Amino acid sequence: MQQLSTQGQQFVQDLAQRYGVSTDAAITMLYAVMNGNGTMAQFSHPELGGGGQWMQGGMTMVGDMFNYGLKSKVDGLCVEISNQLMNQPAYFQPPVSQSQFQGGNNGSLFVSAAAAGQWWPSDLGSPSSTGGQNNVRYAVFPGSRRLVVDIGGQITVYDTLDNQIGGVSQQQGGNDSMTFSSQYGTINVSSLPVISINGYQQQPQNFIAPAPFVNEAPAYQPTNAPDGDVFAKIERLGDLFQKGILTEQEFTAKKMELLNQV
Repeated sequence: MQQLSTQGQQFVQDLAQRYGVSTDAAITMLYAVMNGNGTMAQFSHPELGGGGQWMQGGMTMVGDMFNYGLKSKVDGLCVEISNQLMNQPAYFQPPVSQSQFQGGNNGSLFVSAAAAGQWWPSDLGSPSSTGGQNNVRYAVFPGSRRLVVDIGGQITVYDTLDNQIGGVSQQQGGNDSMTFSSQYGTINVSSLPVISINGYQQQPQNFIAPAPFVNEAPAYQPTNAPDGDVFAKIERLGDLFQKGILTEQEFTAKKMELLNQV
């Protein structure tokens, strides 16, 4: 979870004072909106009606569903946070230098990676977006097509392939429950190829086609074509014997005669 800068702390305090909530509630909402890429939020805080959701454009859901005053408060908090985050130099847009940055009266809400302690591999550079909740945090690097996820100290680097990541979210559990939105819809993080875990490169799991089946049993080679005729004749003799046309002595004598020909 990113460390708030002095400007960020002041922004949170102003929000809390104006909306009549604690700084803890304001911070919870700040990270919820950030995890939703500035356009949505999933949050849980007792001061905000417990669990709830917000989406840019007017959809707001709170635990106390008929408390319209609380809905208005949540919507106001999220809209202000979204507007502020959209103007940040390192979030929701490609990284730019501080001299190029034109938005945000309060400056950067977060301490720079160098000052806060960069946790992702240094060779990836600066992320286009970061976020986190509980013991999970992530950083997105569209230039190198990488997504880095830290779950309880285990840092996994994923290849994002041709996905254009718009936001990462987590339900409950580990990385199997993490998803991200892309131009292809909602994708599970666990479906991405793993590049490294805690700095150790992972061997690509290439598909190995199964070897063609080879029947090692020798092909049937008939040794004596007439043998088939002999046994077919014995079968016909057996039918005649079963029908009472031949006696047992006649059947046995003829069968022995045929077998001697094999």
